[in-house]
Amino acid sequence: MIRLILLGILSGAFFSTTFVFNDLMSVSGGHWLWSAILRYFFVIVFLVLVLFLQGGIKRIIDVSKLFMENYLFWIITGTIGYGFFYALLCFSADYSPGWVIAATWQFTMFSGLFVFMLFGKKFPKKIWIFSFIIFVGVCLVNLSHMDSFDLKAFILGAVPVLIASFFYPMGNQLVWEAKNGNHKNVPQITSKLLSNAFNKVFLMSIGSIPFWLILLAIINPPSPSNSQIITTALIAFFSGILATPIFLYARNLAKDSNEIAAVDSTQASEVGFSLLGGMIFLGNASLNIFSIGGIFLIIAGLLLFTKYQNS
Repeated sequence: MIRLILLGILSGAFFSTTFVFNDLMSVSGGHWLWSAILRYFFVIVFLVLVLFLQGGIKRIIDVSKLFMENYLFWIITGTIGYGFFYALLCFSADYSPGWVIAATWQFTMFSGLFVFMLFGKKFPKKIWIFSFIIFVGVCLVNLSHMDSFDLKAFILGAVPVLIASFFYPMGNQLVWEAKNGNHKNVPQITSKLLSNAFNKVFLMSIGSIPFWLILLAIINPPSPSNSQIITTALIAFFSGILATPIFLYARNLAKDSNEIAAVDSTQASEVGFSLLGGMIFLGNASLNIFSIGGIFLIIAGLLLFTKYQNS
C-alpha cells in the first residue's frame, strides 16, 4: 500500500505541471481549446514513440487492432475521461489561477467515490472520514488565499472543474471495469495489452479525437502561438507521458475499491506542488499558516489511508 501511495504522489507532482503551465498560458494568451487539443496531439505523438521503443511496430499495430475491436468503448471512455475532463479544465484556466483549479480539483476525492458507487462499490465509513480530512485540508489551502478571491473567477473557474472531477474518474473506472470487473454494461477486454499503462493512455487519447474535432469545428478558435505549442508539449510530456501512466499503473496494482480510492486520494498532493510551482514560476504568494495547515491535513489523510490498509 505504501508503494501505491508513493506512486500516486509522484504522479501528482507531474500532474501539477498542468495547472502551473495552464496558468502561465492564460497570462501569456492563447485559446483554451488549443491548450486542450495540442496536449493530446503531443501525447499521441510521444506515445507512438514510447510504444515503438517498447515493442516495435508490432506493438503499435496490436494496440491499434485492440482499439478497432472495441472502438465504440474507447471513444466513449476517451471522450468522458479525457475530452470532457480536460476541456473543462482548460476552460477554467482562463478565469482562475492555477492554485484555485488545483485545490478545487481535489473534489475528485468525493466525486470518485460517487463514481465507484455507481458501479456497485461499497466503502467502510473510515474511507469517507479519511477523504473528508483531505478535503478539509484542501479548503484550508483555499482559505489561505481568500484575500485574492474573486467570486466571478470562482464561478467560471471552479464550477467547470467540479464538473470535470466526475468525468476523469468515470473514464478511468470504465477502463478498470473492462479489464478487472464484471459489470454487465461494460465490455470485458481480456487483452494483456491493458496491463501496460502506456497502452491504456494511448487508447483513450485516440478515442478522444472525435470529440476534439467536433469541438474544434464548433468553436473555430484562432491559431495557437509558438509559445502555446511549446508549453502544451511540456504539459503533454510531464502530465500525459509521466503522470498519467504512473497513476494508472498504481490503480492497476490496486486489489479492491478501497485501495483504488486511496490511490485517487493521493492526487491531493497536486495542491502543494501547484502552490510551490506558482511561487517559483509565477511569483504567487508564499505559504502561510493556513496553507501549511491544509497541506498537513492532506498528508495526514494519506497516512491514515496507508495505516488503515496495512492494519
